[in-house]
Amino acid sequence: MNPQKSTLYKYAELLDECKIARLTGTRGSEEIFNLQILDCEPSLNFLPKSGKIIDVGSGGGLPGIVWAVYRPDIEVTLIDSINKKCTAMKNIVEALEISNVNIICSRSEEFSLLHREEFDLAGARAIASAGVTAELLSPLVKVGGKILTFKGEKVHEEISEVNNKWKILGLSKPEINFYGGESKCIVTWKKISECPKNFPRKNGIAGTKKFWE
Repeated sequence: MNPQKSTLYKYAELLDECKIARLTGTRGSEEIFNLQILDCEPSLNFLPKSGKIIDVGSGGGLPGIVWAVYRPDIEVTLIDSINKKCTAMKNIVEALEISNVNIICSRSEEFSLLHREEFDLAGARAIASAGVTAELLSPLVKVGGKILTFKGEKVHEEISEVNNKWKILGLSKPEINFYGGESKCIVTWKKISECPKNFPRKNGIAGTKKFWE
């Protein structure tokens, strides 16, 4: 087992021990490692050569901690709005002795107002539908950067409902990148222009009033 895999296995053990934060529904460190952590590795192919990246709604640190372990040359920010999850992530990062991680406890909408278009890549692992996720991530990423999210079998349905209105957010059309069969994929968008100043909207609006409607 290489050094990165060893660190990530220790990470799985720490996640398994961290019951109070309910970081994952997977049982046991073996399942967490095989079904959760290794599932994040395909996203490594989409990381920038350098710069700053952010994992939104990180929860237990996925995929951001995986990114940080494999790419110590990149500054990784993990953001979540739930205090106990942020505390748990801080403890895990300290235990793993990872030095390139920042942990922020905040709503992404509020954080975006202070750190607008600051990152080279923003990602999220199953926090919302593709359209809602794109709205939350776009204000964080600089022009020329990229956003990504993990999706499952409903990916085509989620993308089609937006009706190719991604330019409203300053984004290209999405690309779907399947891995491990046709049931799992990573969706990516390029940031082709500045995100309009009316984004981000107030907390929770993205999930109730669709930007494309």
